[in-house]
Amino acid sequence: MTQTNSTATDPGKLLDNPIAFRTILVGTFIVLLAMGIRATIGLFIQPMGLERGWGREVFSLAFAVQNLVWGFGAIGAGMMADRFGSGRTIALSIVLYALGLIGTRLASSETEFYLTAGVLIGLGQAGTTFAVILPVIARTVPVAHRSTAMGIASAGGSLGQFLVVPTGQLLIDTLDWTGAYWVMSAVFAATLPLVWFLRGKPGVTAGPQQSMFSAIAQALRHPTFHFLFWGYFVCGFHTAFITLHLPAFVVDKGLNAGTGAIAIGLIGLFNVFGSFTAGKLGGIYSKKNLLAGIYAMRSVGLIWILLMPTTPFVLYIFAAWMGVFWLGTVPLTQGLIAQIYGLRFAATLSGMVFLGHQLGSFIGVWLGGRVQTVTGSYDLVWWMAIALSLVAAALCLPVREKPIAIKLPGIASPQAS
Repeated sequence: MTQTNSTATDPGKLLDNPIAFRTILVGTFIVLLAMGIRATIGLFIQPMGLERGWGREVFSLAFAVQNLVWGFGAIGAGMMADRFGSGRTIALSIVLYALGLIGTRLASSETEFYLTAGVLIGLGQAGTTFAVILPVIARTVPVAHRSTAMGIASAGGSLGQFLVVPTGQLLIDTLDWTGAYWVMSAVFAATLPLVWFLRGKPGVTAGPQQSMFSAIAQALRHPTFHFLFWGYFVCGFHTAFITLHLPAFVVDKGLNAGTGAIAIGLIGLFNVFGSFTAGKLGGIYSKKNLLAGIYAMRSVGLIWILLMPTTPFVLYIFAAWMGVFWLGTVPLTQGLIAQIYGLRFAATLSGMVFLGHQLGSFIGVWLGGRVQTVTGSYDLVWWMAIALSLVAAALCLPVREKPIAIKLPGIASPQAS
């Protein structure tokens, strides 16, 4: 029998609902591993690059391709989850992710590296991260706890960054980079049985139903959808650029790679607090204003790392500050999509907005590698990141948080608010 995950209607405490608690726990764990393993790619630039004879630009392009494929794949994964169920979608994505890790280990040419680390892992991430798993959580928990629950899952992605990145460095140190890839692929593949607890698709009510393509067309006509899209673009630019290039940046400044790995881990640790708090506050205060504040506060950290001397203390302060505002954008953006456009096609619409995030990621990681190669410095990209922070904050202000009137076939609907 198909599970719809729509049983969580009791407005009581979140932990008192076993289905909701289990869904949050399993979904958060999968996001933790998917995001954590993804964040280790910067650690492989030195050992894998030296052995294969690949420069920094090769890793930048592979990571850029991965983010772009992840973005377009998230739309397909969202449609698949809304149409055929989240269980099949997440299971397929886990298999693709694990195969991508194995393929990356075996890649002997740049083309093979782009196809495995870029395409396969990107497709795997599409169904094992926010665009698919957060809508599953959203439809499982009561409305009163929805923002908090999505904040917990987003915090799981950051906790993965904190736990998996240092673990990845340890694996490289003890098993070489080749052994590290074998271990990570095996661990991620082992999550496949957990998909049973995330199966189902959105419930359908009686009466006329809005089609998927009608929902997409209606969202595309709504200005708020585009504000969210381009705000997410900036988020992706920041997070992907820093995730990939920060370890190399600190090495360029005379620090060791381990210091960079600790900094990436600290970003994840502090964002456990940041994402949870953003989700919690999103259930109380205006989500768009919170989003604007997060983007504006990022600029402070970016100015700090650019203008201060690069010492471990300065680096760790930067990591802690950016961590607080790292993925707090996710529960707020996803929450706005559910709040404004409803849950029926939330995974599809989330995937479409997430494409903006991944377009920003593509440009951030590619431009970082390109600028560093041409100029010998990342300074230009840091300044661009600061300017984009302020642009994203401004884009959040005209967002309209009121739910739109759903347009049904043959029924005229009021103009969208």
